[in-house]
Amino acid sequence: MRVLVFGQTGQVAQELARRLPAGMTAEFLGRDRADLSDPAACAAAVRASHADAVINAAAWTAVDKAETDEAAAHVVNAAAPAAMAQECAALGLPFLHVSTDYVFDGAGTLAFRPDDATDPQNAYGRTKRAGEVAINDSGARALILRTSWVVSAHGANFVKTMLRLGASRDSLNVVADQIGAPTPAAAIADALFTAARAMANGQAGGVYHFAGAPDISWADFARAIMAGAGLGCAINDIPTSDYPTPAKRPLNSRLDCSAFERDFGVARPDWQAGLSDILYELGGAA
Repeated sequence: MRVLVFGQTGQVAQELARRLPAGMTAEFLGRDRADLSDPAACAAAVRASHADAVINAAAWTAVDKAETDEAAAHVVNAAAPAAMAQECAALGLPFLHVSTDYVFDGAGTLAFRPDDATDPQNAYGRTKRAGEVAINDSGARALILRTSWVVSAHGANFVKTMLRLGASRDSLNVVADQIGAPTPAAAIADALFTAARAMANGQAGGVYHFAGAPDISWADFARAIMAGAGLGCAINDIPTSDYPTPAKRPLNSRLDCSAFERDFGVARPDWQAGLSDILYELGGAA
């Protein structure tokens, strides 16, 4: 089975490259070969690929920067995936796309289900939601996989930030009223490969959620990182109002992942085990 992957240096793309299953080959397209600011080039890459399935693991992920450059973020997060999906529809290829909990309003305390109403509260969320709508309108046999709080040993993410700051400070203030689930990029990669194989064999797509377990606050996740790395940095709980950012962050990032487990047999990953693997790879495990 041949898979075309948009993305090369991001967290999920790197794990897709590292965790390629037996019986699969993959071609990874970085910005030098498929710049998502050029949707036509993305469509052309799909046409030229001879792939059996296409995975889009690339995105504009600079959440705060999107507030001042929403038009550019929209091209990357909506227009480019739309072009990919339209080409997949024309060729009859399954298309898998990674999305985000930011498409919701972040209110309440219940886990969001895939069919719940969306209401993004920032520019990044709006562009990702626009991408979902365009993919659904493309006619492609598509799977949209919403996830949250992606972490790995690669790139920029919360684990690496906490390790860097925790090594040089006695204490850190971390928001405690945002609740969600850290999700190892490695688990997302495995989930995408499982779904891609199933869809290549005729299974339908749809909108699904996939996030780690159990749900936790950022502050408690920070404590778990410090404990796992053997760092003595204390974590002080603060409300979101004490840590203003250009883009509004959701207080509730909980995702109901039961449909993905039902249809593809993949349960929510244990982020604690994933964190241990990340710390070991980074050399930060106690």
